[in-house]
Amino acid sequence: MSLNESPRASRLHIAVFGRRNAGKSSLINALARQEVSVVSPVQGTTTDPVYKSMELLPLGPVVLIDTAGLDDEGELGEQRKKKTMEVLYKTDVALLVIDALEGVTAYDEQIAGLLKERNIPVIGILNKTDLLPAENADRDSAVQADTCREQFGFRFMPVSSAAQKGINRLRQALSAAVPAEEDKFRIIGDLLSPGDLVVLVTPIDKAAPKGRLILPQQQTIRDILESDAVAVVTKEHELKLTLESLGRKPRMVVTDSQVFLKAAADTPPDVPLTSFSILFARHKGDLEELVRGARAIDRLRDGDKVLIAEPCTHHTQPDDIGSVKLPRWIRQATGRTLEFHHANGMSFPDNVQDYALIVHCGGCMINRRQMLWRMEQAAASRVPIVNYGVAIAHVQGILERAISPFPLARLAWEEECAADRTLTDE
Repeated sequence: MSLNESPRASRLHIAVFGRRNAGKSSLINALARQEVSVVSPVQGTTTDPVYKSMELLPLGPVVLIDTAGLDDEGELGEQRKKKTMEVLYKTDVALLVIDALEGVTAYDEQIAGLLKERNIPVIGILNKTDLLPAENADRDSAVQADTCREQFGFRFMPVSSAAQKGINRLRQALSAAVPAEEDKFRIIGDLLSPGDLVVLVTPIDKAAPKGRLILPQQQTIRDILESDAVAVVTKEHELKLTLESLGRKPRMVVTDSQVFLKAAADTPPDVPLTSFSILFARHKGDLEELVRGARAIDRLRDGDKVLIAEPCTHHTQPDDIGSVKLPRWIRQATGRTLEFHHANGMSFPDNVQDYALIVHCGGCMINRRQMLWRMEQAAASRVPIVNYGVAIAHVQGILERAISPFPLARLAWEEECAADRTLTDE
């Protein structure tokens, strides 16, 4: 990824759902003004979801996702439907496409029900209106759109992807449908005032491509600059000298979790300290719930299974954080004989109930909705979940300091500790 591009995980995810041959791919191409998806009269042309990162005015950076039809058939069709369902869990805004000639079917009602269950903003698309009888096309499509709106409870727009009719109005409607809370989830900017100094401790990560910082570091720097604050970047062994050279106390020190102890030792006690991973726990997920999950590390027993989850698929290094360091640190902290399993890539295991604990990475490669869905899956199976930075801070004995900038997270930790003490007393 180029430094001047918005990461996919930070873009608004707009997914297009509908039956086979409803014109989903044509709609994607019309919105993108280019051939993103293959268009064919043959049903089932789209197999795996197609992702296209682009600038869509007036929205800005988005990801358009073309999906396979949920009415696909056969064994391969079931696999395609599973992939489509996975898209559902990362969708910020959905477009439900209905063929104006075919009308509403049970499959359309099924998709609409799933989108409503997930509280995903939906715009209905009545597509292929150019194929309606010409003399009454506008009137008939408007009446049909109103009927669909009454049936489903959300807006429907008559569109002709082939004739580019209604596409500009759809772009405007998409802009209005964006969840109002999108700007709420800053990485660090809401903790800063203009002119603040933030020191970022960034070891040169062997997993990062040569010449680049890893994604959480890039995004945090950008957020600091957008907040009119000052980012000072240093490596762990130069942190102490950097702090002495600043001339004034920084607002905060943010460190890579893997060098937490070194950063904690070199950062004065009156300077707030946290990690990139903890910032992302708040940015992408629910920090309070992830902090509660850290307490579950102390409750692990011999033979327990622990799932290490990373949506990315980077090449494993000899000292890899997920496969080497975290399992070692957790074993050392608990003194338990544990069984570690790993889930890499965008799919999340169906058997989360088999684990005593899930340890999830910072989630820089997935969007907030997808991270929250993963946390929901854990909660539904009553399996505690914690993120890398929170887990590392806990096993190294500095969690309370690492979450000191976040009052709600501190309260969640205190409540969890109090609950444990109550159970012990009983």
